[in-house]
Amino acid sequence: MFKWMWPLAALVTLSSCVGPGADKPPYPPIDRPPPPQTESAVAAGVEAGPSIASLRLGAQDAAAALSAFRFSCDWASEKDDASGLTRPSDWLPVCTAALRWDGDARTFLETYFETARIGNGEAFATGYFEPEILGSRTRRPGYDVPVYRMPDDLVRAWPADMPESEREGRPPLGRYDSNGDFVPYYSRAEIEDGALAGRGLEIAWAADAVEMFFLQIQGSGLLRLPDGTRMRIGYAGQNGRGYTGIGGLMRERGLLGDGPGQYPGSMQGIVQYLNENPVAGKALMRENESWIFFRELNTSGPLGSLGVPVTRENSVAVDPRFVPYGAPVVLDMDRDVADGLWVAQDTGGAIKGANRFDTFWGNGGDARDIAGGMSARGQALILLPRGTVARLRQR
Repeated sequence: MFKWMWPLAALVTLSSCVGPGADKPPYPPIDRPPPPQTESAVAAGVEAGPSIASLRLGAQDAAAALSAFRFSCDWASEKDDASGLTRPSDWLPVCTAALRWDGDARTFLETYFETARIGNGEAFATGYFEPEILGSRTRRPGYDVPVYRMPDDLVRAWPADMPESEREGRPPLGRYDSNGDFVPYYSRAEIEDGALAGRGLEIAWAADAVEMFFLQIQGSGLLRLPDGTRMRIGYAGQNGRGYTGIGGLMRERGLLGDGPGQYPGSMQGIVQYLNENPVAGKALMRENESWIFFRELNTSGPLGSLGVPVTRENSVAVDPRFVPYGAPVVLDMDRDVADGLWVAQDTGGAIKGANRFDTFWGNGGDARDIAGGMSARGQALILLPRGTVARLRQR
């Protein structure tokens, strides 16, 4: 760990959460910090951090981060920053230089960036990955779990009986029933029972319902087809129903733990329970009413919230109210594998608050193991265009 980091906070109790893209959490149950008490990075407090040169960043890590940063420049230099830290004009010279730079990546970072600490800098990091499961483009024996595209009757609208005074923000997701009334969209149980069958919405079929359930939570993944090729699918939409983390339910019901008859409190323990108890497991999964719809992707990796592929050990999901999209982030955690440079390229429903991160680990067996067990505490620094912290202090 880097010498500049402060002492770690004590771990909090286990819970479950929603992560980037769709329902993606690191597999529940998982450690989670207290709910955020501020609404933006500026409100949380921003102070200058140590010099980038003092962090002794690895050359390979810096080069990978610079490569990932280049892909994020269109967003950073054109879109408003919800954190209040930067303006699009702050990123223009940095991005222009990045696209032309062919020298040492650490020198680039030291030349164009400065570090900032948000709040006290105490960070909490989890992990996510791109699952790979068995699938087929057509239904065949052993492949009967549907992978649906977005249905055209899933719309946003205000219920007719909702007063105008209560209509704030975006209308909810739902559908119009046969009577013309706007109602919630089909739940997970209703979809599994055939609510969407026969409409030609299937883009593929998965072999295992439990694996497909967790791929939905991650929000993207690979289907390994019978001919050995792979089909990448990505998040297209959600049914508007609330997400319920089944890990939290299992812990509340005494199914997870170290006692007799309990299952390990990990991703592997949850999957083991679902496989060994198919009837109860199916009922448990249905308590998560959220359903994710997919589209086929022809990209080098799953797409993050910026619309660019996220890459292993380079991309991190953040709360954009506290970290500008596209900004490099330096983590120093009690899990050394998570240390180093990341680039903010994704977000998620449970990634909330200052210094809350979800690290991306790609696909494959080791990615599943690292992401599933990632629960790390430490410190974080945000890299901002030079002069940003001084400008913020003048407000």
